Amino acid sequence: MSQEIKYQVIRNFGPSVFKVEIPKSIIDQLNLYVDQIIKDEKKQNELNYGNKLVGDVTQEFLLEKEIMEKSGWLNFLSISAQKWIELETKKKITKFNLNTSWIVRQFQNEYNPTHWHTGHISGAGFLKVPKSLGEHKQKLKDTKYTGGNLQLIHGSKMFLCESTFNIEPKVGDFYFFPNYLMHTVFPFSNTEEERRSISFNATIDENIYDVYGKN
Repeated sequence: MSQEIKYQVIRNFGPSVFKVEIPKSIIDQLNLYVDQIIKDEKKQNELNYGNKLVGDVTQEFLLEKEIMEKSGWLNFLSISAQKWIELETKKKITKFNLNTSWIVRQFQNEYNPTHWHTGHISGAGFLKVPKSLGEHKQKLKDTKYTGGNLQLIHGSKMFLCESTFNIEPKVGDFYFFPNYLMHTVFPFSNTEEERRSISFNATIDENIYDVYGKN
């Protein structure tokens, strides 16, 4: 199925990051699905993914294949990945194998430590964001508050070289990045609302991913 996507290639540092906008229809269906899972303790236990992840958060669970296909999420990921890889490599992928996709339910004072993913390509985006994520404890701080932010990390900060890219969560924003790109999510405060995110891991054509192999 053909699907128009809004995108932006970001190169604030070494690796390419691909920002896209999740269609509202997909967001609504996924949020409805998550709200239903929350009410079903048996289903929560079946889909629990927290023991496989590093986050110190309230809940992490896998998405079922049926909802990924029905909502258009799988198709959206595939089309977006194809666009990103073609823009960056001038090559068209013939394979998009989704390994896993999961939901993260994070509340105040919870966080996700620095980590990376498996597969070839990964991504993270936002389905729900609190109206306020808090503020600096020290009122005289002149740096931007980063509570609840997703931070991408690469290399070391040096002259003319940034090593981090801070992303303020906004509903619908989704970021693709190489699986090896380290990242973290900061805790936030002063709200009972949920920060709900979605992530995935996937593999593509080995001959495109393996830059040291035969082209």
